Amino acid sequence: MPNPAATRPFGDEPSTGDVTQKPRSDQPLYRGFSRFELELEFVQSLANPYYLNHLASQKVIQDPSFTEYLHYLQYFTQPTYTRYLSYPAPSLKALQLLQQEKFRQDILSPDVVARLADEW
Repeated sequence: MPNPAATRPFGDEPSTGDVTQKPRSDQPLYRGFSRFELELEFVQSLANPYYLNHLASQKVIQDPSFTEYLHYLQYFTQPTYTRYLSYPAPSLKALQLLQQEKFRQDILSPDVVARLADEW
């Protein structure tokens, strides 16, 4: 299996800092947004510890396909893609922590959520 972090497989990255530019005509849209825009929005949402707690309480983060998706999203750790993140430090920290089984269990604790909310 190729390393998903090596390249972004869903089309070329936008040529400017504007991620809202029109995607290539052969790139599928999902309700008007490119896959990159949706992935960017999702990775940025990981900076919210309350959202992480919600995902944990719904058992989403325990699903093996979700953890595979998190692994795929590691391409955002590359500077080429990190520059599009509004909150790179907490977003990437959450992406890193979610790779750990212990953190996926610990985020259910209101104390952990509160501590992360204070830190981030």
